[in-house]
Amino acid sequence: MDTPVPPPATGPGPRRRDRHGRGMRGPIAPPQVPLAASRAEAFADLVQDSVERLERRWPQLAEIDFLVLEVPPLNGAGQVWNDEAVPLGGTITAREGRPARVVIYRRPVEIRTKGRDERAALVHEVVVEQVAELLGLTPETVDPRYGED
Repeated sequence: MDTPVPPPATGPGPRRRDRHGRGMRGPIAPPQVPLAASRAEAFADLVQDSVERLERRWPQLAEIDFLVLEVPPLNGAGQVWNDEAVPLGGTITAREGRPARVVIYRRPVEIRTKGRDERAALVHEVVVEQVAELLGLTPETVDPRYGED
C-alpha cells in the first residue's frame, strides 16, 4: 500500500483528446466554406469582385492598386467627422514611381449596410465613384449601370 501510483505517461506527440475525453475541438467550418472567411476577407472579396467587373471594360485599371483599410485616417488634430462627412473611399494619385491607389474604408461601409447584397452594391458604387474621380470621368461613364437598384 505504500507504493505510489506513477503519473500517466505523456508522449511527445500532440494530444488526441481533451481531459473530458470528448476529443479536441476542430474548426467550426472547413476553410473552403464562406463561413470560415473573416468579415475583412469577405469585404476584400467584394472589392475584388467589383474591380474585376470594371476591369473588363477598363483594362487600364490593372495598373491601379486597390486597398481596403478599416477606417479613414484623421489628417489633422482638430478634424472631426459627423455621419455625413465620414468618407467611404478615397484616391491617391500616382507619383514617384508609385501607382495610383483607390482606397475603400471597410467599417464605414459596413455600418451603412444591413446585408451582404446591400454591402456588395455599396462597395461597387464606392469603387465606381473613386475610379471615376481618378480617371476624371463621370461614374455613369465608368459603369453604365451606376445608380440603378
